[in-house]
Amino acid sequence: DMDKEYSNGEITIKWQPKKCQHAAVCVENLPKVYKPQATPWIAIENASTEELKTQISNCPSGALSFYENQ
Repeated sequence: DMDKEYSNGEITIKWQPKKCQHAAVCVENLPKVYKPQATPWIAIENASTEELKTQISNCPSGALSFYENQ
């Protein structure tokens, strides 16, 4: 399984590449966070938790999701 997780301490983003439709909504909305050419491609520290939650809710494929950390 290729699913990846990225955490900022408050939330953890889960990326499921098999679901990704490459609509690039994430890259357009938060280019400082989502950098397809970089490794790792998600720099979660470059946006606030609220900005991340808003962007993830707009992911058309559901490839990006998040959960609150305890």
